[in-house]
Amino acid sequence: MGAKLYVGNLPYSVTEERLQQHFAQHGSVISARIVTDKFTGRSKGFGFVEMSSDAEAERAINALNGTDFEGRNVVVSEARPQAPRESGFGGGGGAGRPRRDRY
Repeated sequence: MGAKLYVGNLPYSVTEERLQQHFAQHGSVISARIVTDKFTGRSKGFGFVEMSSDAEAERAINALNGTDFEGRNVVVSEARPQAPRESGFGGGGGAGRPRRDRY
C-alpha cells in the first residue's frame, strides 16, 4: 500500500491522466483520482494521488506544494483518513413525536 496525497486547488479542466503525469515526475504513481460532483460530473477542484512509497510522497509534496499547475497554485499534502459519516439523514428534530410544549 502506498502513501496517499491530497491535491487541492486543481484547475477544473485537469484530467486524471494529466494529474498522474504531473506526479510521475517525482516517483511511481499507483493511482490519481479527481473528485467530481455526483450530480453534474464536474470536477470539485481537488483529488487524491497515491504514490508507491512514503519517500516518493514526501518528495512530491516538497516539489509540488504551492507550485503552478496549469495556471493554479496547487496544495499538496498528506491525505488524512476520511472521517466516519453518521448514518441516516441527521438533524431531524423528532419528526413523528408529539411536541410537549403544545399541550
